[in-house]
Amino acid sequence: QVQLVESGGGLVQAGGSLRLSCAASGRTFSRYSMGWFRQAPGKAREFVAEISGSGDSTWYSDSVKGRFTISRANTESTVYLQMNSLKPEDTAVYYCAARMVRAGYDYWGQGTQVTVSS
Repeated sequence: QVQLVESGGGLVQAGGSLRLSCAASGRTFSRYSMGWFRQAPGKAREFVAEISGSGDSTWYSDSVKGRFTISRANTESTVYLQMNSLKPEDTAVYYCAARMVRAGYDYWGQGTQVTVSS
């Protein structure tokens, strides 16, 4: 079992920054690839960023490349999403998720709200 808890969301002005955190339970955190997704009301959930278990590889959606950075601290069993140059279009509930290599995202957090005002 993997339990994920997001934190760090809130209200920020356009152009500002936020750092989201996702704390994971369990003893095998480094074996999981971790991802961030987001969902705005009335829209489908979309991929934001992913990081490999070791932290050596990262992937980003085109909409956030150059602005967001995903990282992880395996000793603390935590993954982060640093969000800079935020835009109103980034407003959504942000979810972290975990998957094993060659598997789907089977574990999800409860989400944290990010609101960017213009």
